Amino acid sequence: MMKFYSRHKRFLLALDVIIFGFDEEGLKLLLIKRGFEPCKGQWSLMGGFLQETEDMEQAADRILHKLTGLGDLYLEQLRLYSQPGRDSDGRIISMAYYALMKTERQDSEQLEKHNATWFKIDDIPELVFDHKAMVDHALARLRRKCRTQPIGFELLPDKFTIPQLQKLYETILGIELDKRNFRKKILSMELLQKLEEKDKSSSRKGAFLYQFDKEKYGRLIGEGFSFAV
Repeated sequence: MMKFYSRHKRFLLALDVIIFGFDEEGLKLLLIKRGFEPCKGQWSLMGGFLQETEDMEQAADRILHKLTGLGDLYLEQLRLYSQPGRDSDGRIISMAYYALMKTERQDSEQLEKHNATWFKIDDIPELVFDHKAMVDHALARLRRKCRTQPIGFELLPDKFTIPQLQKLYETILGIELDKRNFRKKILSMELLQKLEEKDKSSSRKGAFLYQFDKEKYGRLIGEGFSFAV
């Protein structure tokens, strides 16, 4: 029981997580169809309430793990949403986070359990409350950050082709990149390890597979390296 603040009104503090993924169709957003009120049957982000023994990051990890079954995803705090009336059920303040997930790691049974579905970023259904604003803000943050930090690799399989990498950046940024210039620039950073394996799913000749060298990137950052696409 509160001793000094009991005369003040109490509000609920929620968390909502914007989860981005990427596959051959492009950038995607993971949404759930709500099986509870308010707004039962409508699409929303995955969320929950801060528990008494948690800090924000722990709560965000818990919510993300509950939906995906994964606990080691890229997760970043976005911003606070505190507009009065933003939730139809009362005064609820929400802290939004966004996460990046490799779609091949998804647990289909876990997603089905929560009525979760991937939507193409350009084909998002109407969302509850202010969740559309959260998605827009998260996408804007992702677009800014992927130009200066290699967070895009968090969305790719561990092994990928240069065309797949280019498609990822084109989808995130919403622009078309010159194939030759992109390849030249990304390889000049010397952050990719070329493998002997090839992806032959799109052509008989196939395209060489690459891996992102996280250790080398860490060393280069210490030397003042600047990632820029």
